Amino acid sequence: MDKSAKPSNSLSTPSIPFSSGTSRTWSMRYIVAASSMGTIIEWYDFYIFGSLAVFLAPVFFPSKTLGTSLILYLGTFAAGFAVRPFGALVFGRLGDKIGRKYAFLLTITIMGSATTVIGLLPAYQAIGILAPAILLFIRMLQGLALGGEYGGAAIYVAEHSPDKKRGYWTSYIQTTATVGLFLSLIVILATSLSLGTVAFADWGWRIPFLLSSVLVAAALYIRWRLRETPLFTRLKEMGRTATSPIRESLGRNWRLILLALFGATAGQAVVWYTGQFYALYFLQTIRGVDKVTSYAIIATALALGTPLFIFFGRLSDRIGRKKIIMAGCLLAAVTYYPLYVAMSYFSDAASFNVPALILLVLIQVVYVTMVYGPIAALLVEMFPGRTRYTSLSLPYHLGNGEFGGFTPVLVVAINVATGSILAGLIYPIGVALATFIIGTLYIKETKDVSIWKEVEIAVPATQPLGRSTDSKP
Repeated sequence: MDKSAKPSNSLSTPSIPFSSGTSRTWSMRYIVAASSMGTIIEWYDFYIFGSLAVFLAPVFFPSKTLGTSLILYLGTFAAGFAVRPFGALVFGRLGDKIGRKYAFLLTITIMGSATTVIGLLPAYQAIGILAPAILLFIRMLQGLALGGEYGGAAIYVAEHSPDKKRGYWTSYIQTTATVGLFLSLIVILATSLSLGTVAFADWGWRIPFLLSSVLVAAALYIRWRLRETPLFTRLKEMGRTATSPIRESLGRNWRLILLALFGATAGQAVVWYTGQFYALYFLQTIRGVDKVTSYAIIATALALGTPLFIFFGRLSDRIGRKKIIMAGCLLAAVTYYPLYVAMSYFSDAASFNVPALILLVLIQVVYVTMVYGPIAALLVEMFPGRTRYTSLSLPYHLGNGEFGGFTPVLVVAINVATGSILAGLIYPIGVALATFIIGTLYIKETKDVSIWKEVEIAVPATQPLGRSTDSKP
């Protein structure tokens, strides 16, 4: 290798040939689009389950009160989050040993199959206790799949991105969770309006689940044409991939994993789920806003706020990931209580105001984009390439699976126990504040980290990595 060359530049935006061996290359935009499409569909699959809580709780968990049915249903919803860290270990190991591409091909197949089965599952009245039991099993399969999906997509994009634009390119992956939720709300809203409330509650709720099979087939076709990331390919050529990614991650990186969890992803997770999911539950089940109006409020706020994921991702390339994430956690902790006081006021029948409610939810979505937009780049840069899939996925899914996924059910449970509709906010406020303190004190800024240094030596001269045709945004 020519010593005068700058490997980090030549490796920063590699070109990706077609699997047929032709000389054509994929642009960064195509790589991002292909990765994002599959991840959007996985999030769509994962979140239609939560978005339909009010409709499906009585179907699978019939009881004397909707509140009891809803808590049981939310417990099943939370179970999918609980197993996400196990999915991170299983698919993280595959991704670090075999490759990023094949791991996230497997995750989308499992997710799509599980979601389609929910659309075909008989209700409690038809098969009794088997219905919720099967639903719980399927939900856990979804959680396992999602535990491997996000890390694979984020790393796949990051390991194609130039060091100076990693925040920008990975921020597109960060939009996928919100876009998936937005898509689920739009499909539910359109189906409900088309069929009518009675037909939708009776059988129409199955349509959003069955639609997943079509979406997954398209995503699989697109992803299959991609090749392995150039960074991982070089690690394999150099014989530097991990032989035991789980043992190495937990043995060498456990301090970083804990720091990433408590100093970044725990706060990011509660901000994400409070600002989007709990806001929906608050309007529907606590304030009694009708389903169509509440879905429209959340969907409008998401549509207005989603571009800010890209804005904050790109901004993090300039001023750093840490500052933006910590600012989002602090703002959320300080303002959640007054925001929900205002939502209570404007959702009251005497002072009902849809634009005001959209604005109040949008403010929360802005916090979501601040904490979530830069976090993929931060996590990628915290861990070495040989165990990146496993090490990144663990704190992300522990944070979003345990701290974030249990946010709705914990907040509702605290509200019920105290008799106050605002008492449960102590949970997201406390977690966001703790993350702000730990992250500010102990997490180091990562924006200047070059992930390509691991493979700067011994790159075969006969296989140069060219520059992507779309390295600039």
